[in-house]
Amino acid sequence: MKKVVNTDKAPEAIAPYSQAMKAGSFVFTAGQIAINPSTGAVIEGDVAQQTAQVLENLKAVIEAAGAMFSSIVKTTVYLTKTEDFAPMNEVYAKYFTAELPARTTVFVKALPKDVLVEIDAIAQL
Repeated sequence: MKKVVNTDKAPEAIAPYSQAMKAGSFVFTAGQIAINPSTGAVIEGDVAQQTAQVLENLKAVIEAAGAMFSSIVKTTVYLTKTEDFAPMNEVYAKYFTAELPARTTVFVKALPKDVLVEIDAIAQL
């Protein structure tokens, strides 16, 4: 059984997809980018600032699904620049401090709305 998850505390989907889906005992999120959910605009700033906004958006979606941010078991990080890996990691490490989730990092040519980082997650309910 699956159920759509939506919250106004994270940006609305910018294409035909859900913010997340609950399936069984897991939550699968869509990729989150650095959009301020209040304004709908991409935040200004470097990859560190964008990563913080992305993780706040991800946290809002995970919590709307009824899970805790600490229950994330896997993330995928998409970056457009290899030099952004270290500053993204600095912010990421502030959000994930114990029982670190498995993670894949992928470097891509471009991301939606020309953001610098996108992150999706799988969490356990």
